[in-house]
This record gives sequence, structure tokens and C-alpha cells, in this order.
Amino acid sequence: MTYTGKVTSPESLGRILQQARLLNGWSQRELASRIGTTQRYIWEIEAGKPSIFVDRLFALMRETGTELTATIAPRNDDE
Repeated sequence: MTYTGKVTSPESLGRILQQARLLNGWSQRELASRIGTTQRYIWEIEAGKPSIFVDRLFALMRETGTELTATIAPRNDDE
């Protein structure tokens, strides 16, 4: 089953990514290990922690009328 949601802010992106992680049954630590980063970095993204890049990205999207959606499709661990 897939889920789709509109991404309107760093916080909404973080929530969507958190739901995707949870649907796959991974802890933050497991996901961090899978992508070669730290658990803290995953936590910061899921919390919608502000950063210059993300702030400017969403400002650019608002100014240009761009909408972003995310689709969650649970992965198979073999992928």
C-alpha cells in the first residue's frame, strides 16, 4: 500500500519521512546506519530542524508556486 502527502514545510517533510521509516519498521539508528549517517541527523530531519538550505528551498517553493508531494511505498529489505 502506498501513501501520498503534500509537503508544505520542513516539519511536514520530517513527519512524512518519519512515517516512511516507521512503516518500514526501522529505528532512527537503523535508518542512519543504512544511509551512512548518525541517529541525531535522522532525528533532526524528522523534527524539521531549520537549516539555511531547507528554509531557502521552502521559500523558493512558496515564491514560485511550486508544490511538493511525497509518496511512501514500503520497501522490501532486499532492495
